[in-house]
Amino acid sequence: MSFTDKCVIFLATGFYSGKAPFVPGTFGTVVGLIFCFFLSKVGTAMIIPCLLLVIFLSILIAHKAESLLGSKDPGEIVIDEITGILITMAGLPFTTVNVIAGFILFRVLDIVKPFPIRFLEQKIPGGAGIVMDDVAAGIMAGILLRISLYCLS
Repeated sequence: MSFTDKCVIFLATGFYSGKAPFVPGTFGTVVGLIFCFFLSKVGTAMIIPCLLLVIFLSILIAHKAESLLGSKDPGEIVIDEITGILITMAGLPFTTVNVIAGFILFRVLDIVKPFPIRFLEQKIPGGAGIVMDDVAAGIMAGILLRISLYCLS
């Protein structure tokens, strides 16, 4: 395996958090929270460009990693969970309540996969299919989180 391939696996597995023996997606989401902290410090005007770049790079990395690992959407690829939690938390203050609620909402939606999440996962091939269902889960979780925070304030 080349150095580039090793870097792809390192990134796709969320710094190897996806190699956890159980619930790798949850471990990947926890790694994603580190990036959420840094995204919370970015100016509002830069959030969308940052997210678009992360989505694009995640698709490329997930596509290559799927090929390297030799199976369709292997559980150890968690860059999609990192991307999804970033979308969930984008634009929100990095507070304990927001982080816990966002984490729970995102993981539930990522696991249960209500429409259109499962549809995207099943219909889109390759790296885009790996990432886009988590993008949808992140969008849905972000909307639900904002509605909840508004109703509770």
